[in-house]
Amino acid sequence: MDLEILNIASDTENNKDIKNHTHFSKLKNSLCGDEMLIKLIIRDEKIVDFGYQGKSCVYCQASASLLSKISINIKKNELNKLCDDAKSYFEGNSKIIENKWLFLRKLFKKKNISRKECLLLPFKTVKKIVSN
Repeated sequence: MDLEILNIASDTENNKDIKNHTHFSKLKNSLCGDEMLIKLIIRDEKIVDFGYQGKSCVYCQASASLLSKISINIKKNELNKLCDDAKSYFEGNSKIIENKWLFLRKLFKKKNISRKECLLLPFKTVKKIVSN
């Protein structure tokens, strides 16, 4: 296990319940059983607060933690694009990470490809919110 994954997952600042959320989504990974619940506060098409909770592996937790940190204060449509690009990475477009979303290089590595569903679960969960 990569120590960097553990360090990212241990940052639980946004692992919280947002009572006054404006949007939420919950998904379950049918392959491994990981569950992810994401609650957002969105005002004027901008993410104001991001809370996540889940019963999930360390890869999923790390992904949710990193996603929550970069989502706050960005526009909904930009977050939607990020979710599309994350999926695109695992479909073979590694240039997206190298050129546009450098912070994802901490998680999105060839050696973690077998955990792609775990890593993408938070992105898929938030995509349900921001794609509307």
